[in-house]
Amino acid sequence: MCGLPRCPVMSRFHASIRVKASDSYMGGAPSVFVGTHAYPKMAGGPLLIGESDNPEVWVEKAYSIDDIVSVRSRTIRGNTAATSRGADAMQEIALSAVPLDVEVAFTRPVAFDLRFDGTIAPVGLSGDMRKIDVLDNARTPRPVEKAVGDTDLKAADAVWDLYQDGVGVHQVSQLLSAGLLGRQRKVVPTRWSITAVDDMLGKAGRAAVSRNTALDEYLVFTATLHGNTIVCILTPGDFRYEMIEHWQAGSMWGGTTGAVMTDGESRKGKSGYSPIAGAYYSARLAVLDYLRTTGRSARAIVIRSVAGSYWAPLGTWVIREAARRAMAQPPAAFEDLAGAQGYATAILGTEAWAGHSTLLREITTQKNLFDFV
Repeated sequence: MCGLPRCPVMSRFHASIRVKASDSYMGGAPSVFVGTHAYPKMAGGPLLIGESDNPEVWVEKAYSIDDIVSVRSRTIRGNTAATSRGADAMQEIALSAVPLDVEVAFTRPVAFDLRFDGTIAPVGLSGDMRKIDVLDNARTPRPVEKAVGDTDLKAADAVWDLYQDGVGVHQVSQLLSAGLLGRQRKVVPTRWSITAVDDMLGKAGRAAVSRNTALDEYLVFTATLHGNTIVCILTPGDFRYEMIEHWQAGSMWGGTTGAVMTDGESRKGKSGYSPIAGAYYSARLAVLDYLRTTGRSARAIVIRSVAGSYWAPLGTWVIREAARRAMAQPPAAFEDLAGAQGYATAILGTEAWAGHSTLLREITTQKNLFDFV
């Protein structure tokens, strides 16, 4: 009835009948999860599954949406008060670069509760923990030890230092969520920590890019991941950023006619929280990483086009990894904006996106020094 290629309701049902409820668990704990309910007295704990919880690994292994839903439907979210003994175990798990083996006893058999969300990856099972024992010692990378041990280091600086030292976004957000970074440390809900890390890294990356030489040509990057097509247009100039999110007609949130949302930032940066939510910051990080690596500055227009094949929202990591994949591909180069705009339109199959772009109009009409030479 919804017109999607797969029904999220039926997918939840089929996943539930494959799961056997239990009141105990022994095995891997690759990461942690903190909810938002009853903030600031949230519940949190380990995610329990004998497989990787890192989205970068899912992309590397070419997992389909079905594969990811299958893995996450078997994942258990252990819950305990953030100030209890379980919080210590949660921090040990967040510190480790590899999954730790744990033994958990629940107050009752775990309950199936698979929900799809646009920010965080779905989790299929949950249960209140009566007891948890960590059976391994955490393998903590040296940069993590340094950042966690420095209680005078601001959280934003710690996040940036870790990222530059090669610690992935996934683990950095885990450390922030578990209350292990910053001066005034506290546990942070996972959905907030994911966007906060993308935003902090974006702000630091923007500062670095502001010192770079402006691009001297027009570049278009593109890639598709799980029904999300990313098209990024880079034009000469100081760093500006705009994102256009287009849910196609018949897609999950596109309705019968489609839906478009836009947001951007000026030379001074972003003010307020983006209405596009976490996707805005995830895509921006990928673009800034490319500009930092190449030593260039540019104005960026990112279009995210979402097809009906994206039948289950998996979290903002999809947009980050799709944008990273796009920026890693050899771009198409053009001498003028018209060529870049036409190429982007051909990829997207519609020119409607251009009418929603404030930055495109600004680039087209704004004069610069070279126009008077």
